[in-house]
Amino acid sequence: MKAGRFKQWAVGVAAMAVPVLAFAQAADPKPWQLNMGRGVTAQSVNAYEAHMLALWICVVIGVLVFGAMAVAMFKFRHSKGAVADKDFTHSTKLEIIWTVVPVVLLVAMAFPATSKLIKMYDTRESAMTIKVTGFQWMWKYDYLGENVSFTSRLDRKSDALRQSKKTVTQADHEHYLLDVDNVLVLPTDTKIRFVITADDVIHAWWVPALGWKQDAIPGIVNEAWTEIKEPGVYRGQCAELCGKDHGFMPIVVRAVPKAEYQQWLAEQKAKNAPAAAPAAPAAPAEAAPAPATAGTPNSDATTAPAVAG
Repeated sequence: MKAGRFKQWAVGVAAMAVPVLAFAQAADPKPWQLNMGRGVTAQSVNAYEAHMLALWICVVIGVLVFGAMAVAMFKFRHSKGAVADKDFTHSTKLEIIWTVVPVVLLVAMAFPATSKLIKMYDTRESAMTIKVTGFQWMWKYDYLGENVSFTSRLDRKSDALRQSKKTVTQADHEHYLLDVDNVLVLPTDTKIRFVITADDVIHAWWVPALGWKQDAIPGIVNEAWTEIKEPGVYRGQCAELCGKDHGFMPIVVRAVPKAEYQQWLAEQKAKNAPAAAPAAPAAPAEAAPAPATAGTPNSDATTAPAVAG
C-alpha cells in the first residue's frame, strides 16, 4: 500500500519537474520534444521568451499551491489527531492577496506581450515582398518585382512512398512528407514581407522556425514578415484543414546568405527570360539596271505616231 502511494507521489513530482527540464529545442520540431523551439527570427525569439516567462510563473505558482496542499495533507491529517476548524469562515487579507497578485502578474505579462505583438504585424521598411498563394494541394510563390515565380508541392519520392501503402521509416526518406520539389529560397538578415492568399479554399502557411502562422483565405490578402538570422533549411506544413490531401502540403524554406541569394535570383531570372527572337534573313540586293547602248531601242521612249504621206 505504501509502495503504491510512493509511486504515485514520484510520478507527480516527475510531472512537476518536466518544465524545469524543458530547454529550447532546435529550429525544427523533433519527436518527443518537450519545449517550443527558439526559432531563427525575431518573432520566434519573442514568442519563446514570452512562453518561458509564463512557464516559469506557472512553475512558481504550482510549487506554492501544491506545496501548501502537501503540507496540509501530511501535517494536518486525521491520523495525527488534527481537528478541522469549524469556526473559520474567511480571511480578508488572504482574499485581497490572492486577488491582487494574479492581477499584477497578468498586467506585468500583458505589456511585453502587447509590444511584441504590435512589432509582429509591422511590415514597414521591408526589403522585398513575396506573394504566397495556396492551392489544393500546393503552394505558389511570386517574388514581386523580380519576374520569378514557381509552384512548390510534395516531392515525388514522398508521394510514391505514401501511395505504396508500406510502413515508411526514416531510412526510406529522412524528410518523409516534409520535402518539396521547389524550395522557397530567402536571404538572411533581410526583412521580407509576405502577402498571403488562396485560390480555392482556406489554407494556412506555417513554418515553426519562423515563429508565426498566417491564414491563406480566398479573396483576402493577409500580411506577415520575417527576418531570418541563421542560414539553414526550415520545414513546415499547411495548418488548416483544406481537403483530402491537406497532410501532403509541406513547406520548405532555404535561407542563404545575401550573395548566394542574389546568385540564385539571377539564375532564376535567366531561366524565366523569354527566348531571343531569331534574326530576320538579309534581303537580297537589287540588280542595278543595265546602261543603254547605241542601237538598242529605249522602251521608255515615246513612239511618235506615224503620219500618212
